[in-house]
Amino acid sequence: MSNDIRIVEVGARDGLQNEKTIIPAATKIELIDRLSDTGLRTIEATSFVSPKWVPQLADAAEVYTGIVKKPGVGYPVLVPNHQGYERARAVGVTDIAVFAAASEAFSHKNINVSIEESIARFMPVMERAQADGVRVRGYVSTVLGCPYQGNVPVEDVVRVAKRMHRLGCYEISLGDTIGIGTPGKARAMLHAVAQEVPIDALAVHFHDTYGQALANILACLEEGVAVVDSSVSGTGGCPYAHGASGNVASEDVVYMLHGLGLHTGIDLDALIATGAWLATQLHKETASRVTRARSTA
Repeated sequence: MSNDIRIVEVGARDGLQNEKTIIPAATKIELIDRLSDTGLRTIEATSFVSPKWVPQLADAAEVYTGIVKKPGVGYPVLVPNHQGYERARAVGVTDIAVFAAASEAFSHKNINVSIEESIARFMPVMERAQADGVRVRGYVSTVLGCPYQGNVPVEDVVRVAKRMHRLGCYEISLGDTIGIGTPGKARAMLHAVAQEVPIDALAVHFHDTYGQALANILACLEEGVAVVDSSVSGTGGCPYAHGASGNVASEDVVYMLHGLGLHTGIDLDALIATGAWLATQLHKETASRVTRARSTA
């Protein structure tokens, strides 16, 4: 198990993108600035997706230019295609992410193209990014199950992850999009992918629909992974997953990691305060069990 764990905070993008009420850009900017002060090293800021499809992120350029870029902190953004890449580069983005699914059914339902077609869409982005010196992270969704096809064969996960890594993604985040994974399955999936993609180029991204996210993360830490995606206050979730409760809360992940004696560089108290503040902004209770426990202690 690695002693130094990097948290990739996805709350400002993955966490907020499905909120039905439009959140002001100023609130998103304040959230990211607060997160920057917690010691996080990577904070996904926004996505340059079409405002038509994701109205919540129509303010991507405003948010990205408005945040204070703290030295030593990365602020990647998600881009779905060449148009999104051009918009991101126009405001100075130097770190992006692209995505594909391991499930053919999910890819068709979610973005109306096959896995191969989805990869073809971002290949020009990869080429431009390489020429521009822009770092590219890759997301692979539905690695432990799909709401449409059910089981996703591990060989499909391996194939997509390997392809994205070979195309130039410096890191591949393996996502349990609907949160149905269990520790044994998570460990086996990660082990299989690590036979084709170096473990230090892999990250895990768990949703907590069945309350298994922390257990899954621990299993993957024991397998050697050292990068974990999470969302402050447990915001987010897959709109296609029955009962999906959102991403695993960053506060809960950091509490567990610190309890294991692992280093994150994160001030847990500051992170808890940020999550509690975000919950008030969203007018909902935090999903972080650590924050709830602290507030009633």
